[in-house]
Amino acid sequence: MLKKLLVSTVLISSSLISGNINIALAANVSYAIDTLKKEFNKTYPNTKVRVTIGGSGKLTAQIKNNAPYDIFMSANMKYPQYLYDNKVAISKPTVYARGSLAILSSKKQDFTRGIELLKDKNIAKIAIANPKTAPYGKASIEAIKNAKIYNDIKRKFIYGESISQTVSYTVTASDIGIVAKSALYSPKMSHFKKDINWVEIDSNLYTPINQGIVILENAKDNKEAKAFYDFILSDSAKKIFRDFGYLVR
Repeated sequence: MLKKLLVSTVLISSSLISGNINIALAANVSYAIDTLKKEFNKTYPNTKVRVTIGGSGKLTAQIKNNAPYDIFMSANMKYPQYLYDNKVAISKPTVYARGSLAILSSKKQDFTRGIELLKDKNIAKIAIANPKTAPYGKASIEAIKNAKIYNDIKRKFIYGESISQTVSYTVTASDIGIVAKSALYSPKMSHFKKDINWVEIDSNLYTPINQGIVILENAKDNKEAKAFYDFILSDSAKKIFRDFGYLVR
């Protein structure tokens, strides 16, 4: 009897300090999320962080249709603001990082030409994220238009539904692509070298990509979700974001 009581006590105690967090995550953060989770679990070792990755627009549609997410980490501020305005999010949208764009090719290119390189006659296919569903895609089109090369290259575009799919298309199905700079800091991408395989796009060509986080209605009583939210805004998380090429205040 005493043994059963001790086992029950241990199980109850464990349930108080463990649980699950379901995060809807913008694809560009997929490269940093494992490192973020590892750092978070140093403090909350029994908390399982589950992640669903996708374009911010598609994730927002899922959240609107009652997908059971606790936290939404968007690639821009538009979608979390919409969810907050419609009382689906219970915290005001807060910027957790600022993303940036880069041009990537699996082949050596003359990146001294900057974004003008996309006009090269030897480049037949350019991968970009879908601007209708992915904020990085919208920023890519804005940069191209501000560089006044849109009409010259629009016929070359192939679209990825998210920035991670765009990275895949860039290295497998196109000559070059516009990707999130954060993707280039992934260990799997370390063989691509700056100024040989990639170059950052002039940030003056597009609106700053302020990425927003919110706690969702589903997590109103989830203390661990609040803990993860606080962690993402902490100095230790900011250092990780910087290490993955983000700009962080």
